Amino acid sequence: MPKLRMTNVVLALGALCLAIPSFAQAEELPEITEDGLHRVADSKAAVVYVDPAATLEPYAKVQLLEAYVAFKKNWERDHRQTGSRLRVSSSDMERIKSRVSKEFTAVFTEELEEAGYPVVAEAGEDVLLVRPAIINLDVNAPDLPTSGRTRTYVESAGEMTLYLELYDSVTGDLVAKAMDARADNGYGGIYNWANTATNKAAADKILRTWADLLVGALNEAHEPGSLAETDKE
Repeated sequence: MPKLRMTNVVLALGALCLAIPSFAQAEELPEITEDGLHRVADSKAAVVYVDPAATLEPYAKVQLLEAYVAFKKNWERDHRQTGSRLRVSSSDMERIKSRVSKEFTAVFTEELEEAGYPVVAEAGEDVLLVRPAIINLDVNAPDLPTSGRTRTYVESAGEMTLYLELYDSVTGDLVAKAMDARADNGYGGIYNWANTATNKAAADKILRTWADLLVGALNEAHEPGSLAETDKE
């Protein structure tokens, strides 16, 4: 049996994690996780662990699980504090989380399928299972129903962190996992009216970046002359 490498996963998920998030300093991370994944040391990577005996080359389709979404710690408290014009309810939070989860699925499905990787509902030998979570979601100005004509202006829509796990859909083997924290770049120091449309546009931009990097990983794995192909010889 030919020896397979994780090079293509490293190339993709290393690019996926462009900044070390504040919650995990590189020097504090173990080299090997309890599930046998090896940390990838790369100046461009944030948190990346891979199975050194795996490759993305067998996968031509993707199975997307529903994205779990969690707000930044104390986000609700901060937006409920006395004097704030934004009073967030539990139902508001659930609505926002549902929107973000659905938007993740929509954006990733569009990007993957446009690149030639159908998103499917069933497992298969050529199906990569993607288990996503959006954590540390911080929406600076959620568009909430109000009784008056209130507008909120912000420099940035907010930020969020992707936690991604890749599995073989048939065996259930964990291929890789990674984290990446990204923030909306804002409007060049100019305050802009925050509403549902602007918040969605900012989230879509971040989600599309992550989706494109996953597509890049799959493309890299299928290129003629890739290390995955070389290992088969």
